[in-house]
Amino acid sequence: MFTAQTTYSTGCWPNSIVSADVNGDGKPDIIVANYVWNNVGVLFNTGKGTFAAQTTYSTGNWPTSVAEADVNGDGKHDIIVANNG
Repeated sequence: MFTAQTTYSTGCWPNSIVSADVNGDGKPDIIVANYVWNNVGVLFNTGKGTFAAQTTYSTGNWPTSVAEADVNGDGKHDIIVANNG
């Protein structure tokens, strides 16, 4: 059985989402591409079953897709963004 939903605010036209431990605390965070606002929002996991309000990071124009991977081989998750502009 599921518990009641929790709603979190993101940017304008969130159109891609991925989960990864961005800050290295062992908890999965949520990364959202905010198309109209030209940024990605990261909702950091508080470890209490909730997420903090999003922290935004600028991108190029119209981010359409977001992914995560260890691009530079340092053992940490990196955020990858594809833009439409």
